[in-house]
Amino acid sequence: MIRTTTWRGVRRTCVPHARRALVFGLPAVWLVAATVWELACPFDSHDGMAPRFVTCAAFLALVAYLLTSVRLGPVRELRRTREIARAAQQVLLRPLPARLDGLALAAGQLSVSRGATVGGDLYEAVATVHGVRVVIGDVRGHGLAAIGAVAALLGSFREAAHDEAELAGVMRKLERALQRHLRERSRSEHPSVSGADPDNPLAEEFVTVLLLEIQEDGEVLALNCGHPWPYRLRGAAEPVAGGDVLPPLGLFPLPDGLSARRCTRLLPGETLVLHTDGAEDARNAAGEFFCLRRALTEAAALGSPVSPAVVVQRVHTELLRHTGGRLTDDVALLVLRNDRRCVPAQPGDQGLRRSCAESSNR
Repeated sequence: MIRTTTWRGVRRTCVPHARRALVFGLPAVWLVAATVWELACPFDSHDGMAPRFVTCAAFLALVAYLLTSVRLGPVRELRRTREIARAAQQVLLRPLPARLDGLALAAGQLSVSRGATVGGDLYEAVATVHGVRVVIGDVRGHGLAAIGAVAALLGSFREAAHDEAELAGVMRKLERALQRHLRERSRSEHPSVSGADPDNPLAEEFVTVLLLEIQEDGEVLALNCGHPWPYRLRGAAEPVAGGDVLPPLGLFPLPDGLSARRCTRLLPGETLVLHTDGAEDARNAAGEFFCLRRALTEAAALGSPVSPAVVVQRVHTELLRHTGGRLTDDVALLVLRNDRRCVPAQPGDQGLRRSCAESSNR
């Protein structure tokens, strides 16, 4: 096994070198041979101008070929690197399906990190036996450190959303995943000679998280750790008053008596817009804040029913116009429209009957 692995590694290493030698070696040999021939046979010994033109053209073609090869090689390598990075980022923050268990979805993010489509914001939605569970969060900071925290939290959510019967269990799994990530980062950035855990230099690292569970009847349960509450589009954009907010994850331990609370009821045809604080904190050159509520109201007026993809695109366009393309924080939006049909209530199902009555009155 060792011999085979070593031979394959040598083969993979030798193939690029051989290709590079053919690309640059043969033209170099040709250039040397032509130079020696020109030195040995001066121009005054040539019969006519044709050989001189042929020689000059050969030299120019050779020089152009070498310059093009030298320039395009790194460009191709950079293009391949960007394609790989883009694919990796799409796996991390994968595109949401257009429809999920009777809900129409769309999401998008604007990252301030140059060359990155994923920043410090995260979102995900999955259909479970408990209902559609949604997470949106904002990691403090930008760059690779923030992306590492995003990866840890999304990986934990995608598993816990199916395994945990209560939203509180999902939130506790996210808290533990963040703590493990911060400990591993602390060890790698501040290694200890004794092998013990170093004093936590990442004490100010935190993540705001909003967890939602949208049930079959449109009831929305929520757990909020320091994140902005969403907006509901019902003709105009209305802020959802979800109640008390817990501190962001990473600052303080979660309380013992943790339980999800009713946030709102999303009736058929209504739309919920989740966002990070980068949208409402964005300013223009005059220092004026971006009015997300007005932008959502204008986007909702473009058509009925409201298109989640149009809402995301319209808000991003208005946001970039307001800031002149100079964002100072990542911005993420996740839009959900309830497309579930209102079925007649069965005897004894007062909750569903009320939901249908409210929907018809609206």
